[in-house]
Amino acid sequence: MEQTFVMIKPDGVKLGLIGTIIQRFEHKRLRLVRAEMMQLSLEQAKAHYLDLAHKPFFHDLLQFITSGEVMAMVWEGPNAVKAARCLIGATNPLESPSGTIRGDFALELDSNIIHGSDSVENAAREIQLYFPDYYAAKSVS
Repeated sequence: MEQTFVMIKPDGVKLGLIGTIIQRFEHKRLRLVRAEMMQLSLEQAKAHYLDLAHKPFFHDLLQFITSGEVMAMVWEGPNAVKAARCLIGATNPLESPSGTIRGDFALELDSNIIHGSDSVENAAREIQLYFPDYYAAKSVS
């Protein structure tokens, strides 16, 4: 069964969207297998956004993602990565259709409510970053 990593960002947490977002994933028939509210450290944020370190907005991104609590989650199901990306919508909320999480709840690129892994490989990396004990146990079984 495929797994993906999803994070409700500080703006989504502050807006009280955790329950609504979880419900959308459950309605898609994905299964929540891990979830934890956490405050990201600067080191976690840098590791998460490593591929964007060369971008001019990197510092602002780190400041935003560490500005409040996030809800980190692992979802499981057939084609979980693609299913989650369809639910989430385009990175730019203004290009996201109604019915997607970003299309319904976000207005700006720099505060777009939610993150979802863009590939199976990145999902594995992100799950390992945020849930190392779970990832290690899963790898052994």
